[in-house]
Amino acid sequence: MDHARFADRDAREVLDVRHGPEALDAITREGFWAVVATFEGAVTAVRFAEVTPRSYAVGRRSARPPAPAAGWEPLDRHWRTSLDRTAYVRAVQEVRERIAAGTVYQVNVCRVLSHELDGDADLDGLDALLRQGNPAPHAARIRCDAAGLDVVSASPELFLSRRDGRLVTRPIKGTAATAEQMLPKDFAENVMIVDLMRNDVSGVCEPGTVSVDELCAVEAHPGLVHLVSTVSGRLRDGVGWPEIFSAAYPPGSVSGAPKSSALEAIHDLETAPRGPYCGAIGWVDADRGEADLAVGIRTFWAEPDDDGRRWLRFGTGAGITWHSDPEGEWAETELKAARLIGLAAGTVTP
Repeated sequence: MDHARFADRDAREVLDVRHGPEALDAITREGFWAVVATFEGAVTAVRFAEVTPRSYAVGRRSARPPAPAAGWEPLDRHWRTSLDRTAYVRAVQEVRERIAAGTVYQVNVCRVLSHELDGDADLDGLDALLRQGNPAPHAARIRCDAAGLDVVSASPELFLSRRDGRLVTRPIKGTAATAEQMLPKDFAENVMIVDLMRNDVSGVCEPGTVSVDELCAVEAHPGLVHLVSTVSGRLRDGVGWPEIFSAAYPPGSVSGAPKSSALEAIHDLETAPRGPYCGAIGWVDADRGEADLAVGIRTFWAEPDDDGRRWLRFGTGAGITWHSDPEGEWAETELKAARLIGLAAGTVTP
């Protein structure tokens, strides 16, 4: 059954599906929309009629109890990767060469893991496993067959929040198993991306209102810690989602700096599209002028291939700077994937 589930609300009963620029126009006007944007820029929005806060049963229409969670058959860990260890290390080396040449300062290099699914595998079961075993502040489950969406996200990272005319972003850069294992390059990387995000949101905010409210705060998540910063500003009157996406998309924390040069490097070095991974996943309530869009990290999605086989995808990556150690960056991608892939495989218990 089509539905969307977020950290604080559930949505059911699809009213409308929009794609592309039309989707950004629609979510600016009216209604409650679940939104999935790929890293490559394809935006899909699904409008729901019934929205139920998860803390209490009050909805826009009569509230229904949530559907029981489906079961999940553990995967056997035969995962394919779009970049193997040798190719990933080579890509990191190439980024360092581009940094030395002065064309870019930082690039996020990612790979996509894939596992074939049985035809009856229901990602509702995987969603239940992740919510129990890897709770996340921006967890999301969006399924809409007509829109081609089948996504489960345990994202810890806020891309954009919109409330009371204020736009907030909380970029994550810097990952380690413990706070003591953070390296100087992690802090430098975070500061670079904060500067980029300040510039991005300045394009749609009132002059003089953009501020860094928190810099390089250590935030704990299951199995690892991150450095997280907060940037905010007051939106200019009349700014809609087409203008916001034009200014800030794709998220700077998963592309790099300067963004244009980083995107060129990503195009050259990565061998598979990222899809919803590193895109934007969340909701927009145009009636209230509110939104929460997460960066699509720690995200699974299901999709068919040209032969009709169904695949579960999961992305993982690392930010590369001049001080990056190629083998260390490969290890970071393994660290970021380990818990969630383990939950899907049944080797990590919730």
